[in-house]
Amino acid sequence: MSHGDAAGAGVDALSLDLLAHAVAFVRDPRDRKSCRLANRAFARAEAASRRAARPLRREALSRVLRAFPSLASLDLSACAGLDDASLAAALLPPAGGGGELGVRRVLLARASGVGWRGLEAVVAACPRLEAVDLSHCVAAGDREMAAVAAAAGLRELVMDKCLGVTDVGLAKVAVGCPRLERLSVKWCREISDIGIELLAKKCPELRSVDISYLKVSNESLRSLSTLEKLEDITMVCCLFIDNDGLQFLSAGKSLQSIDVSRCPHVTSRGLASLIDGQRFIQKINAAHSLHEIETCFLSKLSTIGQTLTVLRLDGIEIFASNLQAIGDNCKNLVEIGLSKCNGVTDDGITSLVINCSHLRTIDVTCCHLLTNDALAAIAENCRMVECLRLESCPFITEKGLEQIGTLCSHLKEIDLTDCRIDDEALQHIASCSELQSLKLGLCSSISDKGLVYIGSNCRKLVELDLYRCSAITDEGLAALTHGCKKIRMLNLRYCTQITDAGLKHLSALEELTHLEMRCLVRITGIGITSIAVGCTSLIELDLKRCYSVDDAALWALSRYSQNLRQLTISYCQVTGLGLCHLLGSLRSLQDVKMVHLSWVSIEGFEMALRASCGRLKKLKLLGGLRSVLSPELLQMLQACGCRLRWVDKQLVYKG
Repeated sequence: MSHGDAAGAGVDALSLDLLAHAVAFVRDPRDRKSCRLANRAFARAEAASRRAARPLRREALSRVLRAFPSLASLDLSACAGLDDASLAAALLPPAGGGGELGVRRVLLARASGVGWRGLEAVVAACPRLEAVDLSHCVAAGDREMAAVAAAAGLRELVMDKCLGVTDVGLAKVAVGCPRLERLSVKWCREISDIGIELLAKKCPELRSVDISYLKVSNESLRSLSTLEKLEDITMVCCLFIDNDGLQFLSAGKSLQSIDVSRCPHVTSRGLASLIDGQRFIQKINAAHSLHEIETCFLSKLSTIGQTLTVLRLDGIEIFASNLQAIGDNCKNLVEIGLSKCNGVTDDGITSLVINCSHLRTIDVTCCHLLTNDALAAIAENCRMVECLRLESCPFITEKGLEQIGTLCSHLKEIDLTDCRIDDEALQHIASCSELQSLKLGLCSSISDKGLVYIGSNCRKLVELDLYRCSAITDEGLAALTHGCKKIRMLNLRYCTQITDAGLKHLSALEELTHLEMRCLVRITGIGITSIAVGCTSLIELDLKRCYSVDDAALWALSRYSQNLRQLTISYCQVTGLGLCHLLGSLRSLQDVKMVHLSWVSIEGFEMALRASCGRLKKLKLLGGLRSVLSPELLQMLQACGCRLRWVDKQLVYKG
């Protein structure tokens, strides 16, 4: 018996539970696939233990449900072309099999083709259903809510931007799902105080409610204040809510988190009245609401100082004395938001961080008065800081970042967009070996030398933004990709010196999912082919104004980029043939922007859009095409849930 056969026999002898436990330690999907292919026992163990699935094509849905009978979470938000018929068919039990699934959570965000029939099928097939996400299903209305309401055990429902839902639909949910604990109706603009009142009466278990962007008044807060278990309330941009509404909420004693950002009629006095008597508040977001911070609010912070961990005050006028008071009263803060606050100085930041040594996230975006002294104070007092947002702080230089690099070894994210930093600053930042996100947009003094520093030490980097870093060349990308193999998101917009040779280096990034290359005028189909072959995990690709990209690029993407969901090819030199092949081949593609494709004829657009077989959810086209494309085609696209966006510019054809 060979060594391979002996190993296989040994694996087969292990119990299914033990194999499932071993498979759980394999995080990389590619390694999991290798295990499945190497031994059937591993495949059976994973099938029995798999708890979550995210199919990308509707054709695979029924196969996924049969292969993984123990699924608890089913994410269909990226399942291209999903509609009522395909969803219902996939949920039908096989001949002689059981009719129920153990799925508890279903995500249908942006599944615009799914209506009430599909939701009825989901609820019928999943009797243990506890959570449903219908966010951005803009066509969903009261009938869809009636279908969801049949899930009596539902505990969590997200229906953000379900624009057709009214008080009637919300009432259906409230009556049918009395055990609901978490509800988000953000952007459901037809819901009023009447619907919220009935919700509060029928769902006493509610703990979290999001009513952001609704046209509700203080009466809704009066109703919600009766919920004894309410812990989290979010009401971003509720224009008719004011201090009196917050006074109603002060009656509850279970609140832990409140978000009143962009509520123009809320003041410091209202927040002070809300805090009064509370003992468990952990998060307050008043960003872009308060015009100034008043003493009455600062004095009340002391009553929740032991529990408050997050405080966002973005967009207000705030002074050093205010920040000192916050530091004195809230010593357990882990996040402070001061983005676009006027009056933030080095002295203010210093007085804050001296007492708030537990801070992990500090956002001082557009605090134009800050200098290296503020960074020195942060580095000295907040050595566990993980996230620093310093965008548009023009007086920060490499000297301040030297302190951060030396003392803040836990730093994971830093935003230096539009800061006047150079390669020496990156040398200091590279000392932070835990760094995962680095944003350097508009830092024109950065060159390949800086990327050499990053590539040499930041092995965990996942996101890098080099927007308009025009001095970066192919050599910098070579150094970067040599060391940073885990990059998933890369922005190279307007890095105009990059050529196909640079893209060849990028092809080594096997985990790359998002790539922006707008206006890289030197790249061609050769470079895109390298990306397509090497970066097979690619989900989003921006090639706008890459004028030399042609059909060769589209053919390569069609063959190798089967996971691609969002593509921008505006102004590229592609033809109708290449476009037709692309849209017909990429079954996961959902969002395409193709403006000013002057080499594509009307017939080419017709054929390409028909080839998409109704899978597209969003489409951006020249407005001039609206009158020349066949009405039947446009109706078909809209019937399949595709949102068409027309750009009002002249139609040009060079073919």
